[in-house]
Amino acid sequence: MSITLSNLKPAPGSRTRVKRLGRGNASGKGTYSGKGIKGQRARSGGRKGLKLLGLKRIFQRVPKHRGFKSIHPKPAQVNLGWLEARFPAGAVISPQTLKAAGLVRNIRNGVKILGDGSLTKTLAIHGCLVSQSAKEKIEKAGGRVESR
Repeated sequence: MSITLSNLKPAPGSRTRVKRLGRGNASGKGTYSGKGIKGQRARSGGRKGLKLLGLKRIFQRVPKHRGFKSIHPKPAQVNLGWLEARFPAGAVISPQTLKAAGLVRNIRNGVKILGDGSLTKTLAIHGCLVSQSAKEKIEKAGGRVESR
């Protein structure tokens, strides 16, 4: 069947009849026009101001956002104690070996070795950022650090 001007119809449910208020009691929306009897909500402009108090309560419930979040990505962090437990003496440690050992998930933003824990093995660090305390402990144990 082709569509012509004579058989055009709007989609079902797309057009609804306007509620005609104040057209007599027989219409069902006469006298008070669906606003009940008296009170703030029955007056003109009465429903607008009421919502603001509820909105204020919502704002009071939401926790305040404090500080800021840096846009610069942070490197994955590894402690010296983890290296002591996972690698043998004389091992060469790089971001790839740390990922293979399961100590870091993502090496896209680099890896930083922190000085938490003790170190007794000699380790060679390649291509990783190293904190000052970690560098001192690695060199004290006889290892070396080659930063990227």
